[in-house]
Amino acid sequence: MITLPGATLGMLGGGQLGRMFTVAARTMGYNVIVLDPDAASPAGALATEHLRAGYQDAKALDHLARACAAVTTEFENVPAETLAALAQHCVVRPGSRAVATAQNRITEKIFLRDNGFATAPFAVVRTEADLDAAWRAIGAPAILKVARFGYDGKGQAVVRNLREAQAAWESMRREPCVLERRMTLDTEVSVVLARGVDHAMVVYPVSENTHANGILDITVVPARISAARARQAQTVARRLAARLQYVGVLAVEFFISRGKLLVNEIAPRPHNSGHYTIDACVTNQFEQQVRALCGLPLGDTRLLSPVAMVNLLGDLWSPQAPRWERLLASPRAKLHLYGKLEARPGRKMGHFSCLATTVGKARSEALALRRALASRTKKQK
Repeated sequence: MITLPGATLGMLGGGQLGRMFTVAARTMGYNVIVLDPDAASPAGALATEHLRAGYQDAKALDHLARACAAVTTEFENVPAETLAALAQHCVVRPGSRAVATAQNRITEKIFLRDNGFATAPFAVVRTEADLDAAWRAIGAPAILKVARFGYDGKGQAVVRNLREAQAAWESMRREPCVLERRMTLDTEVSVVLARGVDHAMVVYPVSENTHANGILDITVVPARISAARARQAQTVARRLAARLQYVGVLAVEFFISRGKLLVNEIAPRPHNSGHYTIDACVTNQFEQQVRALCGLPLGDTRLLSPVAMVNLLGDLWSPQAPRWERLLASPRAKLHLYGKLEARPGRKMGHFSCLATTVGKARSEALALRRALASRTKKQK
């Protein structure tokens, strides 16, 4: 069944990903109801309707189920039970089983291992005895990662000995965790794809990602890896989506470690490393999310130009707003701000993309523009 423009779509989550979905959906002629408890929700500000309620609020979910032809989500930590409940009344994509797999690192890692996807060595930690056994199996250096609600470097700790691992686990309130070998990285890449209800798939070019303090800093596309390695990453991402029986937009993050491709994690939604698609692809990842949700044919993922995408964090606003005129002076730079009212260190406030004839030129200009945004004019005495 196809859901056509004029219908109402639901979005669970009101952050920047929900906002960009809302822009795409409303541009295509759909109404959008955003469910998010934050009165200052970036997505809610642009939606047809903003339900200010929690993700398990019975009244809000009943309204969403009655009003919406189809519902999706912008983040994996929405309760899977909420998706399952809504699915009894309307189309929900992606489904609760896929989201439940991705929202828990233990479940995710076991799924990857049991289905033959290569990962960094890992062990599950639920008890103190588990931690001792995990340390013997994994050894140093390692990263302890909380199973739930960890993102952008949060809920993670690099540990060099068992004592540090024990201290980190205590700081995480003894929550279930994964202890993972810290790999020597050649580079980090990701693949964003879309899979339709008819099992058709389209795959975007491979992104090359650089992180700072656990947060994506800059993405360049196409990734500076061999064509064979790029095809391998896309093939693995396709296999993973099929094994999950996934419908929607999915991102797969990879490590390339000493020439070996390893799956790091999966995200059942559009992804920060796919923001470049807004300016540099025939169909961006958010329009693709609308298409998959509504049962429409998937769009062309062709790259129109080499591109570099830079995250804009709240740190850039201190002690004053960035110098936007310097960025906007470039005819090849595309600015996207998320409508967040408060700039805080580490908070994603926006991004910009820079298009050029080569990846090297796009990256160089993007980095120069970021430096120009941050530089301050000295006060006159």
